[in-house]
Amino acid sequence: MSLPVTLDRREGPYGEVVLRRRDEHFEIIANGTFLMDTSDGRSERLLIDAAMDALDGRHGSSVLIGGLGVGFSLAHAAADPRWARIAVVEREQAIIDWHREGPLAAISGAALADPRNVILHTDLVGYLHTSPDTYDALCLDIDNGPGWTVTEDNQNLYSAEGLEACAKRLNPGGILAVWSAQPSGDFEESLRNAGFSGVRTEEIPVARGVPDVVHLAVRPA
Repeated sequence: MSLPVTLDRREGPYGEVVLRRRDEHFEIIANGTFLMDTSDGRSERLLIDAAMDALDGRHGSSVLIGGLGVGFSLAHAAADPRWARIAVVEREQAIIDWHREGPLAAISGAALADPRNVILHTDLVGYLHTSPDTYDALCLDIDNGPGWTVTEDNQNLYSAEGLEACAKRLNPGGILAVWSAQPSGDFEESLRNAGFSGVRTEEIPVARGVPDVVHLAVRPA
């Protein structure tokens, strides 16, 4: 594996964000923390599929994706005609630019042109607390997990207050799906304490180490 080549580096209100290329793949680094790359999108696709499966494959469903990342979640949702409305919240203008006019357009270009999709340039935590919009599924992938956040502000998302805000953005029977680099029994307990039902964790096998996971929970009808 070759050394990474920095393609863009920007300072924003939340710190530094960097786009790198390593061989044929791209990597996103935020404040020195590796977020994701384009080498394997299984976990991002599972995040979307697990939410749809939990909705029993219901056509006409709406989904809010927290974090544009490298675009795998958005592209996978847009490829599924059962999603009638797809909103993506992304707070980093640099990441949006890399998709609209940069090298990541190869992944997300068709999805960005899909009329079902809208990109919301805003902070996810603030949006969840203030927006009147509701969805059938929230698919959140903005950190490396509840215990490994990119910025301190994101810790609110996994608190009792943050999970209450998530529940308010969900329609009755809606699904909350949260990606994590490792399982968290404490987070499962937090979901139950916040009033969610059907709490479970799906594992995504990785080459080495602890499996990635998607935490799933249902807002009771």
